[in-house]
Amino acid sequence: MLIGLLFLALVAMICLNVPIGVALAVSAVLGLLATEGVDSLVTVALDMYDGSTKFSLIAIPMFVLAGAIMNAGGVTDRLINFVAALIGFVRGGLAMVNIGVSLFFAEISGSAVADVAALGSILIPQMKKRGYSAPFSAAVTSSSASLAIIIPPSIPMIVYATSANASVEQLFVAGVVPGLMGAAGLMFVAYMFAVRYNLPTEEAFNLSTLRSTFVDALPAFALPVIILGGIFGGFVTATEAAGLAVLAAIVVGLWYNEMNLRHLKRAMLDGGMQTAVVMILVAASVLMGGFLTRAQIPQDLAQWLLSVTDNKWVILLILNVFFLVIGFFLHSVAAIILVIPIVIPLIQAADIDPIHFGLVVTLNLAIGQQTPPVASVLITSCAVARANIWEVSKVNIWFVLVLLTVLMICTYVPSIPLFLVEYFYR
Repeated sequence: MLIGLLFLALVAMICLNVPIGVALAVSAVLGLLATEGVDSLVTVALDMYDGSTKFSLIAIPMFVLAGAIMNAGGVTDRLINFVAALIGFVRGGLAMVNIGVSLFFAEISGSAVADVAALGSILIPQMKKRGYSAPFSAAVTSSSASLAIIIPPSIPMIVYATSANASVEQLFVAGVVPGLMGAAGLMFVAYMFAVRYNLPTEEAFNLSTLRSTFVDALPAFALPVIILGGIFGGFVTATEAAGLAVLAAIVVGLWYNEMNLRHLKRAMLDGGMQTAVVMILVAASVLMGGFLTRAQIPQDLAQWLLSVTDNKWVILLILNVFFLVIGFFLHSVAAIILVIPIVIPLIQAADIDPIHFGLVVTLNLAIGQQTPPVASVLITSCAVARANIWEVSKVNIWFVLVLLTVLMICTYVPSIPLFLVEYFYR
């Protein structure tokens, strides 16, 4: 009964536009007061501080800052020029450039909203100018940006690993294959649209242009090499790779001679604000997780569901549906923080690999970023394109089907996404 009332209170506060982190903390405090009394609040501040200062979480502000510096330092323009020279000659090539650049940008920022904000403001106006419809331009930008939470370094993956006590490095490695599959599928759908609506090609393929843009973008390619190569090679942890990424982003920005103190200040402020939102959620989740654990809610849920079925594939199907629904209403980090502590005992009891499950969760929430009403990435893309969200959703459904297909493959054929994890770590 108490849990139901607290859940209703949480939903009510969210509907009243109370920040999710604040609503989560208030609900947890009310639960502690009701079950353990005023004395239980003595350590609230210390618990929140301890929970939000774990070593692995330091990677979040570092990756966010690296992405902001990369955008401010002229790296984004070089990536666009190179990808345009590589695949721009294909019909609908600018849409594929959008997807390809998102693939590169995702390897630095780890944030889909940052991806849309950085790339959408550049590519969407260019697509509209060349005859692409606003809904199609927004849909391509939005769906490809969700690659940022599948491909490492992914901020939601870091938060999941912290909540589930799983390996961040193994989650990053597991995200590589699904990310590439998703990019290939999105490009295929974009090409189908291009053929059907006779969308334009860009300039003809020119080897000398490709060579010159590659040389110009070569310093930018050092960023994903440092991050992924360091992690895959076992030279650095995810957190250490994040620090190196910031340093490398600054060096590359200085190399291009487009980084100045004003740009750096703006990048640091943007990174700080994005990080603050995530860390407030993390701190609040510590309170809620502690309350739920002491109330035995996760254990009771695991026992109940296992009494219905002990087949892990059926359990994964149920959880897939559950996370898809949750994704309609919660941002990815908030959904992970709120739900993962509850379902982890079930995952352990059903003998589901936590890395496999983390990948499933991340893919579900990538889809949730594309599905209204709380579709943060889709809404941002629509704002940039000045397009109606429902018109964009009619186009975007085809790109969402690609992400759903990748989700089903990763859920029920785990050997495909996890073979790199098996190779590197097991």
